[in-house]
Amino acid sequence: MVEEIVIEASIEDKGKRIDSFINEKVEELTRSYLQKLIDNEMIEVEGKTKIKAGNKIKGNEIIIVKIPEPEILDIEPENFPIDIVFEDSYMLVINKNPGVVVHPAPGNYTGTLVNAVLYHIKDLSKINGVIRPGIVHRLDKDTSGLIVIAKTDEAHVKLVDMFKDKTIKKTYLAIVKGIMKNKEGRIETLIGRNPNDRKKMTVVDKNGKIAISNYKVIGEGNKHSLVKVDIETGRTHQIRVHMKHLGYPIEGDKTYGNGKDVAQRQMLHAYLLRFNHPITNEYIEIIGQLPEDYMKTLKNVGITFNGL
Repeated sequence: MVEEIVIEASIEDKGKRIDSFINEKVEELTRSYLQKLIDNEMIEVEGKTKIKAGNKIKGNEIIIVKIPEPEILDIEPENFPIDIVFEDSYMLVINKNPGVVVHPAPGNYTGTLVNAVLYHIKDLSKINGVIRPGIVHRLDKDTSGLIVIAKTDEAHVKLVDMFKDKTIKKTYLAIVKGIMKNKEGRIETLIGRNPNDRKKMTVVDKNGKIAISNYKVIGEGNKHSLVKVDIETGRTHQIRVHMKHLGYPIEGDKTYGNGKDVAQRQMLHAYLLRFNHPITNEYIEIIGQLPEDYMKTLKNVGITFNGL
């Protein structure tokens, strides 16, 4: 059965984006979920279903939002170990191993973090549907470290907003090639698709999204640096692109590196999360211990790390 939510816009709402207006009225619906409803013509404005998220409210419209029944989760649970470093009734935080894809995608429905989480955790937020239950954000396959997963829809909505509002502070550790001339700094650029290779991202002059990274060197070897990176935005491959842009690509990065790697995968690890709990407001600080291959690479390049 399809649930219908009827919203009436007033003249005071004139000029607001349709997706923003609906999100304002029905907070549990995320922007990404609203976009799916729009794409599937499940949102009706004055009888019209062919609309765009950025269309503006004219005032005095009747908007009908149709919510389909939740899809049955049919992704198969799989019993392989995951490192749960925090868990309560609303959410969990996992220290993801390198080489693990976060969620299933067409042609790859097994062996992902979601498959393992479904085995260990029976109740997850269903906002993102069958493929990505509970997934609030993601990490690249070969990036290790902390990832947040929502158990309830309420926590999911609030966590998404917290990431968007930058109230969840994320700190990464990156082993980069070279001894960095500037030991700390702020990188603010636009990042967009590489026009010569659409699978890659790059720093662009226009038609990109703002990306901000703050870095500080915390260790040095003979030919490598260990860099702490705090990100203010979460663009695709952001840290990897920014380090390449500075001239110090991440060790082991097959996509943005320059070859001659010591490591088998990019040495990027989501090390620290700091935030207030989305439901209880309790302050939480979580560290994801470095995986074995990361520690081995640090040793191989002559860098000592004793924590932040």
